[in-house]
Amino acid sequence: QGPLLQAHRHSQGPPGATMGKAEDAAKQIKKGAGSREVKKRTKVHFYKPKTLKLARKPKYNSKATVGLQKMDKHRIIKYPLTTESAMKKIEDNNTLVFIVDVTANKRQIKDAVSQMHDIQCQKVNTLIRPDGQKKAYVRLTQDYDALDVANRIGII
Repeated sequence: QGPLLQAHRHSQGPPGATMGKAEDAAKQIKKGAGSREVKKRTKVHFYKPKTLKLARKPKYNSKATVGLQKMDKHRIIKYPLTTESAMKKIEDNNTLVFIVDVTANKRQIKDAVSQMHDIQCQKVNTLIRPDGQKKAYVRLTQDYDALDVANRIGII
């Protein structure tokens, strides 16, 4: 019993066992080893993956009531000015003078004046006074007289 005989004895197994290995090897050769494309990395740092972010479904509202509109016509126009220079503007230039909210823009002022006093505005000029309040000069159209409107509002 030399080494050659022992090797021969080990190579023999159950019939068909070696055939199965040979078939597997042939299939593997036919299929190919397969290669994976390596991902190109453009940054030197690794980052956490962006995970799924679900929409919130609260059991109850964080606010109990619906918020009111922040800039309504009563907040935009605070009060009319009744100074001498404002009266001169009413008489000479057909213009009403109001103190308005600092954050209000000219379109909002124009809409608020027309809604509150039922008048048409030709244009609005604004300035911010040294005390921090915004003053609006509201020029009325030819159809309306500023004196009549001022009487109706209660300025004069």
